[in-house]
Amino acid sequence: MKAILNMIRKEFLQIKRDRRMLPIILIAPVFQLIVLGYAANLDVKNIPTVVCDYDRSSRSRELVNAFTNSGFFSVVQEVDDIRDLDSYIDDGEAALAIVIPIDFSDDLLSGRQAELQVIADGSDVNLATAGLSYAEAIVKGYSVRITLKRVRGTPLAKLAAAGIDPQVRVWYNPDLKSRNFIVPGILGLLLMLTTMLLTSLAVVKEKEIGTMEQLVVTPIKPYQLIIGKLTPFAIIGIVDIILVLLVATFWFDIPVRGSIVQLFLLCIVFLMTTLGLGLFVSTVSSTQQQAMMTSTFFVMQPMIFLSGFVFPIENMPRIIQLYTYLLPLRYFFTIVRGIFLKGVGFAELWDDALVLFLFGLAILALSVMRFQKKLG
Repeated sequence: MKAILNMIRKEFLQIKRDRRMLPIILIAPVFQLIVLGYAANLDVKNIPTVVCDYDRSSRSRELVNAFTNSGFFSVVQEVDDIRDLDSYIDDGEAALAIVIPIDFSDDLLSGRQAELQVIADGSDVNLATAGLSYAEAIVKGYSVRITLKRVRGTPLAKLAAAGIDPQVRVWYNPDLKSRNFIVPGILGLLLMLTTMLLTSLAVVKEKEIGTMEQLVVTPIKPYQLIIGKLTPFAIIGIVDIILVLLVATFWFDIPVRGSIVQLFLLCIVFLMTTLGLGLFVSTVSSTQQQAMMTSTFFVMQPMIFLSGFVFPIENMPRIIQLYTYLLPLRYFFTIVRGIFLKGVGFAELWDDALVLFLFGLAILALSVMRFQKKLG
């Protein structure tokens, strides 16, 4: 028993001496609890919506107001032509579209069944499912109010069947299968997990066993050491890309609608970020345990929960939404889902690709400079 107590005491003393470990143990869990307590919200609100109102009547305006006043939808744009809807949904500016036909008001006033088209972006299953459910409830409520106005003072025998018949359309993921939404996102998680974590662990392991000092005194130059360390994990990342594409296509039957070449190139751009983060973590960690915990608590978990992989960014508080712009994984998810499900090209993704490239370049450059400083 005394030996066990001595071992426990030794471990606590070791943790106390390690100044890098204390923030990971004490600060990181509190930080994640506070952030995720606000961000991990499954309630869908303010769904970005684009409206095409051919009718332009007081009735159609009432219906649009019913959507905006509900709090579930936020109209980002009103267009005059249904063909203009494509660009807003392709670019991710809108998750839902409402098309009101030209005879909408006349059908309601005459007692005929009025039609309404609702289009949802199925590349985000959670948002599309909730949006369609809310839209159906709003349309039914509005239909009931219109019917009640008509029946006042009208004999029951003269009443005609009236109401609104919403024609629901789901683009990019018609069956709303969650795997079509999840599997492309897993590509980003796998790349981050394998390349960042393995890179950090491999470099720190060299420090632990003492071989890093031996490498430093050899004629090898610092940049050669860095390239030699990062290249194997870059190759592992490329292999992971191929495996995910094969499994997604042949096992889950999720074809890549866009350019595979473009997807590969942008995945390599994302690898710059993950490799840079792995190298950076290795410079602030003395042991593999520290590298593992730093990668998990400060990099991986915030990216997974706040990048839109699980929870819609639109549901998060404004301050956290602004913070998500600092997460490279957010841009990569937009890119990979756009290519996988929407088949969009560089014209729609160039801004996300540019930001991702700049992030990767900055993180990799910072990590290389810090690593060279540590070697010196």
